[in-house]
Amino acid sequence: MVHVAALFRHPVKGFTPEAVDNLVVQDDGRVAGDRVLAIRFADAAEPEERDGLDHWPKSRGLALMDFPSLARLDLAYDHAARRVTISAEGAVLVDAGIDDAGRRAIADAVTEFMRSTPDGRRLDRAGRLPLAVVGDGAGSRFQDRARGFVSLHGRGSVEAVDAAITGASVDDRRFRSNIVVDGLPAWDELGWRGRVRIGDVAFSVEKPIGRCLATHADPDTGERDAPVLKTLTRVFGHDEPTLGILLLPVEEGGRIRVGDVVELLG
Repeated sequence: MVHVAALFRHPVKGFTPEAVDNLVVQDDGRVAGDRVLAIRFADAAEPEERDGLDHWPKSRGLALMDFPSLARLDLAYDHAARRVTISAEGAVLVDAGIDDAGRRAIADAVTEFMRSTPDGRRLDRAGRLPLAVVGDGAGSRFQDRARGFVSLHGRGSVEAVDAAITGASVDDRRFRSNIVVDGLPAWDELGWRGRVRIGDVAFSVEKPIGRCLATHADPDTGERDAPVLKTLTRVFGHDEPTLGILLLPVEEGGRIRVGDVVELLG
């Protein structure tokens, strides 16, 4: 039986995921509480327009794709109090709300940490500093694509990648999906078409997810230790490095829970 094995949301784009036992999918096709904040470069604190929608390209802020050392930071977000706590190796670097003073404290603490890592030199490029914390802490705005989408992958696909790579562990967290399903063969989800029901929500299957260098970073150490992209193309024969799919609710959102059955509607 195909079922939901794990659920994740990522309160601050590029930082620690929250494993949760249920998610609320909004009518607009985004997950409530997911990517409600981001840390942007100084010259990119305002959104760009794409297809009539606000869009925040991940290349113009802190993201694992270019700053893998972010994975070394442990971030917790209090959704009710709208408060961010960031730690490194057990030491709290900052604990602040998202008022003006708190945003400055968060940005300064992250800047200082990143300066201490091999990725710090990337902050020296023109227009990057000072960093800016953007978002209201409630609205989901900072997905990779302007339309948003809910992301899903099969655990069997991740396990196949893990088995093909020696010297590194590859688990669900590298792919930063909202929904992880189990009970189906590797890559089966890439063949889904039409509609699928998960929990309270009927989705349309939109397109596969093309992957980037963020998947190379160990989600605990930030080390780029797994050649995921090359493995997807050379070992598994993908034309482009692909793992997982994007979904949109057909009519309205609803709640999804760990253990919910996945039903292909065609």
